[in-house]
Amino acid sequence: HRLVICSFPLPASSPYPSSYGFRIMDTVAQRRINRTVAHLNPQTPVNAPITSAECVKSIEKRKYDPMLRWNGYGYADTSFRLNEDGHMEFRGPKYDLHGQTLPLFRKWAETEVGFDATEYSPSQNFVKSVHPPTINKAFLEEIKDKYVALADDDQERIFHGHGHTVEEVFKLRGGTFERVPDAVVYPGSHEQVVDIVKAANKHNVVLIPFGGGTSVTNALTCLPEEKRMIVSLDMRKMNKIKWINTENMTACIEAGAAGEYIEHELAPKGFTFGHEPDSYEFSTLGGWIATRASGMKKNIYGNIEDLLISCKLVTPTGVLENMHDGPRLSCGPDINELTIGSEGNFGVVTEAVVKIKRAPETTVYGAVAFPDFVSGFNALKEIAMNNVFPASIRLMDNEQFRLANALKPAHGAWTNFVDSIKKFYVTAIKGFDVNTLCAATLVFQGRKEEVEYQQRVVYEVAKKHRGMKADPESGRRGYMLTYMIAYIRDIVMDYSFVAESFETSVPYSKAMQLCESVKKRIKNSCLTLGIKKPPFVCCRITQLYDTGCAVYFYFAINHKGLTDPVQAYLEVENDARDEILLQGGSISHHHGVGKLRAPYMSRVMSEPAMRILRSIKKELDPNNIFAVNNMGL
Repeated sequence: HRLVICSFPLPASSPYPSSYGFRIMDTVAQRRINRTVAHLNPQTPVNAPITSAECVKSIEKRKYDPMLRWNGYGYADTSFRLNEDGHMEFRGPKYDLHGQTLPLFRKWAETEVGFDATEYSPSQNFVKSVHPPTINKAFLEEIKDKYVALADDDQERIFHGHGHTVEEVFKLRGGTFERVPDAVVYPGSHEQVVDIVKAANKHNVVLIPFGGGTSVTNALTCLPEEKRMIVSLDMRKMNKIKWINTENMTACIEAGAAGEYIEHELAPKGFTFGHEPDSYEFSTLGGWIATRASGMKKNIYGNIEDLLISCKLVTPTGVLENMHDGPRLSCGPDINELTIGSEGNFGVVTEAVVKIKRAPETTVYGAVAFPDFVSGFNALKEIAMNNVFPASIRLMDNEQFRLANALKPAHGAWTNFVDSIKKFYVTAIKGFDVNTLCAATLVFQGRKEEVEYQQRVVYEVAKKHRGMKADPESGRRGYMLTYMIAYIRDIVMDYSFVAESFETSVPYSKAMQLCESVKKRIKNSCLTLGIKKPPFVCCRITQLYDTGCAVYFYFAINHKGLTDPVQAYLEVENDARDEILLQGGSISHHHGVGKLRAPYMSRVMSEPAMRILRSIKKELDPNNIFAVNNMGL
């Protein structure tokens, strides 16, 4: 329980709700009244965070918040590092792995990918100076009382001018950006956003919506040729849950609310939203809608398009919204679909009405070992055909399984002895080959009897395909590792590696061929480029559907000796993306398109379809105020 009593207001510098650190003190009586009213009235405001706008009425500047890492992913106090004994160690007080040593990781990295601790290539202290800001004084004058905070210092501008692709992080670590936003504006309400967008359209100022900043598609990068003032519209001050309707099981949530915060606010009331992408600590509801996101527990909660009932999209020509909150409509094309996946091209999402569910009574983790990837895949496919889905089920290939094993913390001699016995049983008694062995991690959620039934069915199907039930702790650790995997990229970049992940969706009939072909294509591409050390390439099946699955690929290359590591990486990923399309996969399952994948749009969408998108863009944003150029629009 985090409780800090303070007699001062939350600093305006924090983009996060007060519950992330200091909570501004309100009266106990007020909270009790709110809770009582919430029980009596099914649609009532909940205990929303008190924003700095309510505490400090006149805020004109804000400073960069050092809570987040400026040159990589996540929290500034969280990282993998080599300790004094030369072993990998994880530091991050927010995570279970905090302070633990990973004795197997370095040996694995040296053997598998040619890791060399002497090839240390640290990040620069900060990004080299950026261009002076372009200022539209008339615009700033018109919106001067229409925001919670405004920033124009270089740190803020740089922070809002990138996401987390390899290219962007490489620039943070050792280069600079040709173009970044000229200012950052933090609106505090839907009405303020409407006024800001109107003023931008009037004064010809570019707006780029900003949520959690976790994009991996270059969606946030500014066009170098843009001469107009560019303003990053940071939505994170708009983080309230405005109301919950317990009869309809819906909630109205502002677009700047991050996933972890939404769950933090819903849990005490007995509810969950259930949308849990890898980045849910930082990514926001508005970002999920704009990118057509998917969560790890989509099997029981759905993807974002399944959870969304209606939303408000503020465009230069007005507010686009479906003005009916019924469960289904039959009145022409679904207007929500113009917003979902629009990636900031048409406008900015300010709030949404979404489905919520009762918090699960039971959560159980599990794991299954399979002799090979094909056996595991066939088991997952049968589970999907039986329509008995755990909240999450993910299958790692052998390469990723070995990586996960290398990330196991040290637990003493007895635990290591027990692990050796388990390994002996799996390999010698069950006959599994350590070079083909793979594993599935499982999360079951629901009522106790539902979870018991799901477990029984899943483990029976797994057994049919030579699967062996494994330690549930392995399943829990594998699931939680998802939140830390981006930090692994940061540490390997310190030692002359570039690493990235990308995803696709594919019909079941083509999935196995796609996995093998893409991994082979990446390896051949590295050989062609003259990359001397073997790349690390792995994949996992991460989502199941009735007709197919989603597949995640991870790869890392040692760029020692390459004159342009980023260009080499881009060529490798482009080859991989080309192979994915050749094998029947999509250009993205949930990351979106951005600018990174825009060149592939013509291969997945017909020209008439692209003309429709361009026509919508022109109708909603005739002056190209939202000049993000994502998807090539």
